[in-house]
Amino acid sequence: MDVLIPSREAAAFIGVSPATLENWRVRGEGPAFIKTPGKTGKISYAEADILEWRAQRRFSSTAQAAAADA
Repeated sequence: MDVLIPSREAAAFIGVSPATLENWRVRGEGPAFIKTPGKTGKISYAEADILEWRAQRRFSSTAQAAAADA
């Protein structure tokens, strides 16, 4: 069973502000998220999705990171 982390705690876990994490959701750039139904549904993140996303963002050079962001 997935451990679900609320959005604010997920932002702290990743090391960004909640606003940055929200912007990433809008642009589709951050980790996968879960939203409960409805206009005001709660956002949460599966711990496994955050860890997978972080693993995909590991680089051995700045050139490699820049190429991934292009």
